[in-house]
Amino acid sequence: MMKQFIAEVIGTAILVLFGCGAAVLMGAEIGMTGISLAFGLAIVAAAYGIGPISGAHLNPAVSLGAYLAGRMPASALASYVVAQLVGAVIGAGVLYMIASGKAGYDIGVNGLGQNGYGAGYLGEYSLTSALLFEGVMTFLFVTVILGATQDGAPTAMAGLAIGLTLAAIHLVGITVTGVSVNPARSFGPALFVGGQAMADLWVFIAAPLAGGALAGILHRTGVTRAA
Repeated sequence: MMKQFIAEVIGTAILVLFGCGAAVLMGAEIGMTGISLAFGLAIVAAAYGIGPISGAHLNPAVSLGAYLAGRMPASALASYVVAQLVGAVIGAGVLYMIASGKAGYDIGVNGLGQNGYGAGYLGEYSLTSALLFEGVMTFLFVTVILGATQDGAPTAMAGLAIGLTLAAIHLVGITVTGVSVNPARSFGPALFVGGQAMADLWVFIAAPLAGGALAGILHRTGVTRAA
């Protein structure tokens, strides 16, 4: 289990450092399309790099979905979630140390790729829009993951399919919430930014977990599982 724990720590750190790093360090240069690709490519890298060890969940919503789908035991769920939270904090911490080395960087002004909604945040979408987007997109994301990794699926391509799905989700919704679909990815940056990011964090815990849980239940009952 220790190997899986370390793999999830490393993989989640990769996701936060690559994805949020693209937004913080290169956002003005690469735009939202580039940021979207960075998140997707981070998943591809982690999937093939650590997937054989832990499955590269990198996301409490994915682990919850996998558990409810009957893919992992309850005894492993808590360990995976803790590892993902630790990895997200490490990734965000490294990113903060890099970003703070630039003259004029202010975490309160420039942020750390944190998620949010409402007045003053990107497209200023409402709480209802944020909850709906995060819940639905996480459901779709976890459904793709469970489908792409099920018995009989062409699993050699699973990492690419999952990464491209995450990139597509970002292309659709960065202006809505910054895109979480992952409580750990939201937790890491919010912990350093504090303030409104921490106040909004419940949205990016509750909605993704609900979406991931629904995906897991439907897969287990056979609705979204190959016969």
